[in-house]
Amino acid sequence: MADFSFHLEIVSAEERLYSGTVQAVTVSGSEGELGIRYGHAPLLTSIRPGLVQYVTVSGQQEVLYISGGMLEVQNSSVKVLADTAIRAEDLDLAKAEEAKRAAEAKLQSSSHDVNYAEAAADLARAMAQLRVLQLLKR
Repeated sequence: MADFSFHLEIVSAEERLYSGTVQAVTVSGSEGELGIRYGHAPLLTSIRPGLVQYVTVSGQQEVLYISGGMLEVQNSSVKVLADTAIRAEDLDLAKAEEAKRAAEAKLQSSSHDVNYAEAAADLARAMAQLRVLQLLKR
């Protein structure tokens, strides 16, 4: 049987979160969700706040939250260079929900000193964390 696995490396400024062989990776790319399998075309793209989900060769599924970064796909390797990366089990549901509420309140504010781009980015990060936590519950 053919081996359709490839090497995945996930690093952030703080630490290396994963380095090993996987069957598949899903990443929140700048243009939407990217599914990567063995033989994917070379690619370099930015990553938006969201998830990195991968399946190891043993079939174990792992999920991480990333705040953004870069994705590089080469012949038989994939590198995720994350600004910030947090394992799903380390996310705090209460904090993510509070961050979502605070960002929504800023966006609905009629105050002139609100930075709407920053509030929208805060909302996107909070929503991505909540999505990762939902996947973890499954």
